[in-house]
Amino acid sequence: MSPESKTHASGLSLPENQLASELLMVNMGPSHPATHGTLRVLCALDGETIAAAVPEIGYLHRGFEKDCEIHPYQQCIPYTDRLNYVSAIMNNIGFCKAVEKMLDIQIPERAVVVRILTAELNRIIDHLVCVGTNLVDIGALTNFWYTFNVREKVYDILEKTCGARLTSNYMRIGGLARDLYDGFESDMQAVLKEIETSVGEIEQLTEKNRIFLDRSRNVCIISAADAISYGWTGPTLRATGVNYDLRKDEPYYGYESYDFETVVGSTGDTFDRIYVRIYEIKESIKIIRQALGRLQPGPVMVADKRVAVPDKRQTYGNIEGLMNHFKIIMHGIRPDAGEVYDATEAANGELGFTIVADGSKLPYRVKCRPPSFMNFAAFADLIEGSMIADAIATLGSINIIAGELDR
Repeated sequence: MSPESKTHASGLSLPENQLASELLMVNMGPSHPATHGTLRVLCALDGETIAAAVPEIGYLHRGFEKDCEIHPYQQCIPYTDRLNYVSAIMNNIGFCKAVEKMLDIQIPERAVVVRILTAELNRIIDHLVCVGTNLVDIGALTNFWYTFNVREKVYDILEKTCGARLTSNYMRIGGLARDLYDGFESDMQAVLKEIETSVGEIEQLTEKNRIFLDRSRNVCIISAADAISYGWTGPTLRATGVNYDLRKDEPYYGYESYDFETVVGSTGDTFDRIYVRIYEIKESIKIIRQALGRLQPGPVMVADKRVAVPDKRQTYGNIEGLMNHFKIIMHGIRPDAGEVYDATEAANGELGFTIVADGSKLPYRVKCRPPSFMNFAAFADLIEGSMIADAIATLGSINIIAGELDR
């Protein structure tokens, strides 16, 4: 906000020379398709120009962190699905990885490769949703079908893999719920080709489209310094020219051994935020194809009695297996008292979990660092001085998933 401003009774900070009586107070959302039903921004309008804005963070409140604190560690995984529900498996991975770090567990190599495969596939569909809906918001409907039709085919693969389409609950602390199905590799190769075709069509429809360029070029620019100060990460930060990606800068699961490029923009405008995601889809396809070549037979769950439920034959066939099953089910996973923070590069940026353990089967404290929360915190400053139409285009480009605003 400008230092020459004053605070209106509504909470809006208005320019000193702007009388409140001259402005029209408008709720942008939540009941509007462009705000996706869960985002509300109070705007003071001078004509169609936004003089001031206040976003409401936490409009969707389910108490994710507190729910985790009253459930055993393994039962927290379905709650993570509801954070960024567009790429739910990435949330599963982030939470499980943090607990595994606390327990000092190394998951099997096949489970590592499958996590990379499913994470990058989820990154692709997350970006497809972001780009497709963003373009619909600014009037380019045709692109939507290129993104959502192929997304449904990805969900067919996920459904055959874990039995669910949107909220997967596929990861387990120590590995995976189950192995990949027969034919997974051929299905994946086929859908990757379709994704490439769809992305190519989107590029042809947008990269030289006068309307799209006018609606996105130099619209709601944010500098690299401001983006960093707001805690932005992921595609929105990289769109400002900052080359930062946890898969490269703090690599995990062997990402450093994969051949892919970090996609970086230059201007930090709506155009860059959209096109960074388009090119990241191509890089994720490269990673998936490399991971498919690394898939080797092997276990998908660690052989650690602290976290692994024994095979049914062991449970029903000998007393040790029965006791181990009883301990896991009834007493739960019990990390030693301590605290850990761990982060992964999710579709929208750094997804981090702080977990405090007290030695019981319940986490003493769970704190989530979701990328959408930081992005939305900057939204007011991003749109002030712009027009309503620019705000709609910009909201889609920062890809707010309201499940991550849960506070």
